[in-house]
Amino acid sequence: MSSPDTAPYPWHVDGALAARYASGGAAEKDAWSLEKHVEVCGACAARVSAAVRGSAAGPALADVRSAVLGAARASRAAGGRPGTFRGTPYSRWAVRGRGAGRILWTAGPALRGPWVVAVVLVVLGAAGLAHGAGFTGARTALLALAPVVPVAGVAMSHGRHADPMHEIVASAPSGGLRLLLIRTAAVLLAGVPLLTGAEALLPAGDGVPGAATWLLPGLALTLGSLALGSYVGCRAAAAVLGAVWACAVLLPVAAAGRSGGPYLFGALSEQLSHLVSGSSVQSGWAAAASLCAGLLALRRHSFDRMEKA
Repeated sequence: MSSPDTAPYPWHVDGALAARYASGGAAEKDAWSLEKHVEVCGACAARVSAAVRGSAAGPALADVRSAVLGAARASRAAGGRPGTFRGTPYSRWAVRGRGAGRILWTAGPALRGPWVVAVVLVVLGAAGLAHGAGFTGARTALLALAPVVPVAGVAMSHGRHADPMHEIVASAPSGGLRLLLIRTAAVLLAGVPLLTGAEALLPAGDGVPGAATWLLPGLALTLGSLALGSYVGCRAAAAVLGAVWACAVLLPVAAAGRSGGPYLFGALSEQLSHLVSGSSVQSGWAAAASLCAGLLALRRHSFDRMEKA
């Protein structure tokens, strides 16, 4: 990297770094810095582009570029609608990586798709049942769902099944665990206030755990889905942990044989209290979250290779 005094930027990409990047030999932090820099520096973007075109991948990239341009011309000639990628609308700001488009792209598909709508509908539905219909089990039902809501958001934020730009994301050095953690944080920032605030505003019956008791279980399940996702993929991991949570909540209630609305939700509240209430239980969830975070740190490089094939 060079740093000329007259340069408008703190540093520039030199020929050696461009060559390492083109050959795939640049360190991850150098590749990340280079990719961010070429977004705003045309001279360095041209230098890197020339290095990539001159590398072994150059002919293949030229073929891909020709195919994409040809498909775009054919689509326009056939009256195709511009502004979509694999059927998904995007704006020029998202493509150019500026403004709100960059924020939405970084936050991930979950915050641009049905996940947020589903969370809002669940919250509004619980509030309507509790305050409009006098349903006393609304807070219990919402508390039972809350820990797996972020897990579902993570599953909808990563992978070819969820992200229409997955191929681009997966091929970039910035598209591994770092981006997944950013998208997970965005899911938590969007979901936690909605769910916790809604639970706090719902009437609490006898024996119903507090509105914030789901936070540590939710964090542990979310980190667990990421750690398990490093082996089997985020969608499969989310399905497994969601099923485990559902079994932990519902099987004891079913085994107790208590049916009927008041009895059912009373048993459900009792089971949730066993799962989320008390200092020892919360300490266990905190320990589980710490263990999952440690495993995730050890498995961080697996996300650089996952689903690239």
